[in-house]
Amino acid sequence: MSSNNSNKLNVPEARQAMDQFKMEAANEVGVNLKNGYNGDLTSRQAGSIGGQMVKKMIEAYENGMK
Repeated sequence: MSSNNSNKLNVPEARQAMDQFKMEAANEVGVNLKNGYNGDLTSRQAGSIGGQMVKKMIEAYENGMK
């Protein structure tokens, strides 16, 4: 079965920055995220990382508007 991953970055050079951002968000919510495969995370843990990332992006946007 082939993978149909639509999570493509528009700027491939941003991969390292996004990975670092994800690691920081994981640390902030107390999830032990490792480089590579993280299939052992629960949906709740993965969701908390994504939620933290969105929260930080919204805060950065709002601060930029001031």
